[in-house]
Amino acid sequence: MNIQWYPGHMTKTRRMMEESVRLVDAVCEVVDARIPQSSRNPDIDVLTKNKPRLIILNRADQADPAMTERWKRYFEKLGTPTIETDSCTGRGTQEFPRKIRELLAEKIARREATGQAGRPIRVMVVGVPNVGKSAFINRMSGRRAVKAEDRPGVTRGKQWARVDKGLDMLDTPGILWPKFDDPVVGMRLAWTGAVRDDVTDVEELASELMAMLSREYPNSLIERYGVEARPGEMGWELLARAARKRGFLVKGGEPDNLRMAKILLDEFRGGKLGRITLETPPDPGS
Repeated sequence: MNIQWYPGHMTKTRRMMEESVRLVDAVCEVVDARIPQSSRNPDIDVLTKNKPRLIILNRADQADPAMTERWKRYFEKLGTPTIETDSCTGRGTQEFPRKIRELLAEKIARREATGQAGRPIRVMVVGVPNVGKSAFINRMSGRRAVKAEDRPGVTRGKQWARVDKGLDMLDTPGILWPKFDDPVVGMRLAWTGAVRDDVTDVEELASELMAMLSREYPNSLIERYGVEARPGEMGWELLARAARKRGFLVKGGEPDNLRMAKILLDEFRGGKLGRITLETPPDPGS
């Protein structure tokens, strides 16, 4: 599948980020722990102008914990402090204020030396759509400071939230890049909900997900849908068998693949198929 999604509001977001980055001390990049590399927008490096950065591996509750730890070590070996979080329960979020202050220790010391100790630290929160940026900010602030929903494109403008008297966070809309050179990246983003379903072929998207799961996480299909891949079986065939198992049929007794496709994507995104990571970190030295 060759998935592309770059609506007009993302161009406005780029301009807003370019204007706002001068107002902040650091950047917090929130990524999806299930696809830590595919959910990193390469344009953010340019947009944030080499500001100090902290990576948040969010949705860690849905990712393979051993793989999340590997990704954390990978990013830290590259020189970027990283924490893993679950914004829904708050797990890991308590590390954020300390990590940010460690990241900005020299700047904080300079402010104290020049009588600016009371000046709050300002952090811009960035990332692709639907990685949980707004939910993370709400968890940190202890209230519903910014609008958050489990679908892409909800945040449209910048929103400031105060975490405590010494830390402010700027929420920004999720932003993709104009073209995915690797179609697999586009597919992973669509699987996790960073791309709107209405710009994809949902049945084909779900068939590809079925095929991937049958190779990498076959037990998840057996336990959730009671289907085990047969040698040479295609993803759409697995989807059809799962539809029959669920009793999703249309006129004539044929499987309702579209209904099953929507269920599969919803359940995968909701973590009902288990803790799954779709990417392995590369060798930092390669």
